[in-house]
Amino acid sequence: MDWSAICDEALGDFTTSALPPTLSLPALPHAVTLYLEKVKDPDVGAKELAGIIETDSGLTLELLKHVNSAFMGVRNKTGNVQQALSLLGQRQSKSFIVTTGMQAAVRAKKSKLINQANFWNASFQKALFAKEVARLLKTDTEVAFAGALLQDYLLPVITNDLFQQYLGFIETRESQPVCLCEFENATFGWEHSLAAACLARRWQLPDELVCCILFHHHGLKILAHPELGRSPVAAVALSALLPDQLRQHLQGLELLTKLGEKWGAFDVAEIAQKVDEQHDELGLGMRNDFPLSRRCQQASATETPDYNDGTLALAVA
Repeated sequence: MDWSAICDEALGDFTTSALPPTLSLPALPHAVTLYLEKVKDPDVGAKELAGIIETDSGLTLELLKHVNSAFMGVRNKTGNVQQALSLLGQRQSKSFIVTTGMQAAVRAKKSKLINQANFWNASFQKALFAKEVARLLKTDTEVAFAGALLQDYLLPVITNDLFQQYLGFIETRESQPVCLCEFENATFGWEHSLAAACLARRWQLPDELVCCILFHHHGLKILAHPELGRSPVAAVALSALLPDQLRQHLQGLELLTKLGEKWGAFDVAEIAQKVDEQHDELGLGMRNDFPLSRRCQQASATETPDYNDGTLALAVA
């Protein structure tokens, strides 16, 4: 699949210059920027790349914590960055370092509207959910995980800098059936997925991850896409229908439940339970105060909407 061509077509001529000049976009940590520059050079060895990571104590700590966690299943713990990069491999190392750097850049910004601890916990739940869906779709689980984790990374920044507009969305949420991206397009002329994908590409994020960010609000219709319907992008788009602080899609859970009625292998409640179990087992030091399975229980008690445009039939064909 030509991820670069898909990005080019979807982004069109949109650039970050279309965003308000008052918007304070985050910057990647210097170590991440330098790593991305050096990793493209075949003459740069693992020792030099490890040395770059070691200049950033926070990045070093997160890398070692990740590699030594239950998530990786490494039997012998390592305190060596070079060894950690070797265990991950270049592709996963690059994805992890960029993902961690992006999170750090966003966390450094204040947010008046979003509780960042809850935000990143919900993002982690979506990432675990997307990974399970990717298994069902028989596609790349690691890309799905990273893409889902990053899908909304820019929201804490733009909801803070454009606080009054987003506050209006929150205050009228019950009377607004539209999803967040529809509100953004009507209010700003762009949506956060477009802005985030554009910035991520400027940061040299792999194009498959940029696509995960770019298309994450396409909902169930992504499953009918001839190229993306069985890709990590589809897994991320399904995870985006899960509930979060901003209630981006009021009917997200109902749509996922409806999908389960058509696609026998997909059970949102069962996947949510797996997510909570994995969350508890992985040992990443992130509290799960709002288990996904508890929030998903409301889906079975709510009437599901009709979905008569043929998307579900195409999705499970």
